[in-house]
Amino acid sequence: MPRLDFRSPRLFVDAPLKAGTGIALDRDQSNYLGNVLRLNAGDTVLVFNGCDGEWQATLAGRKRPDRAEIVSQTRPQDSLPDLHYVFAPLKHARLDYMAQKAVEMGASALRPVTTRHTQASRLNVERMRANVIEAAHELGRCRRFVDFSTSEVFGRYAYQVTEFDATSLGAVGEARWTYAVAKLATEHLALCYHRQYGFPSVTIRPFNIYGPRQVGEGAVHHFIVRALRNEPLQVHNDGAQIRSWCYIDDIIDATEHMLTAPEAVGHAFNIGNPRSTVTVYNLAQTIKRLAGSSSEIRCIRWDHPDVELRVPAVKKASELLGWSPRIDLEDGLLRTIDWYRNAAA
Repeated sequence: MPRLDFRSPRLFVDAPLKAGTGIALDRDQSNYLGNVLRLNAGDTVLVFNGCDGEWQATLAGRKRPDRAEIVSQTRPQDSLPDLHYVFAPLKHARLDYMAQKAVEMGASALRPVTTRHTQASRLNVERMRANVIEAAHELGRCRRFVDFSTSEVFGRYAYQVTEFDATSLGAVGEARWTYAVAKLATEHLALCYHRQYGFPSVTIRPFNIYGPRQVGEGAVHHFIVRALRNEPLQVHNDGAQIRSWCYIDDIIDATEHMLTAPEAVGHAFNIGNPRSTVTVYNLAQTIKRLAGSSSEIRCIRWDHPDVELRVPAVKKASELLGWSPRIDLEDGLLRTIDWYRNAAA
């Protein structure tokens, strides 16, 4: 069994690896090696690119390292099994350790399941994700890390927002914005790992997902379930809140692009469907019509924080990934209504 080196510094490089070749280091990599790790020309590091395995390299440069000369392969590329780790969180103190060990064992996904016997009343998913990032970086076996963020990071008003627009933290003390802040913190963490260590992370910001098998209190789920029962459809206040609805198949398609496209690494992407933009009240009307329902639409008072306007710009995903939404609103709603109708039969 080959002896593996877990002590030498490791560096991700976006270039083919082969003995006898040289790789130019970008400014961030050079700064990390020279100013953070205090390495000089002649020192050795381990480099990897996620597909050619791990290689020993010698640093070269005058004032600080600006080139890595590839010497020899230290281990071949690992292939992760299609293994999902499904667990019930029982004790708070053991979750961090469990997440790290699951990654070390080669699990490709961690799936917490809450049961009646679960002792942990609240699962800190963002903290667990941070542990997964750290473990994956240390192991060096992660080929792509997709961070699922949220469009909530743009706050209450977001019209044709791009990935370069400023994010919003919302009012302190409001539970809704606590969720957004936690997601935004994970975005910063994933991007920091990419810039500091070359970690292959990519962030997706979904805008109002809907489709079959949806659970929770989402508007589409709520309206369809009640419309099929001919029960009143309740909208908050006057229902003038504007949303862009994105069908689940388009979200999955975008995620697959992020998992496979080399250009996705180190970026955040808004994923939504600007063509499917309606007010919440119009959404209720459309679902009522498509479902052939006799439900009454009622406006109820809502004094909690809400998002008034949320419409994404998806140009970046189109240009870098070749992705664009395909399923328009009425088509997606009809598919979703059919699924709920058949599930209730």
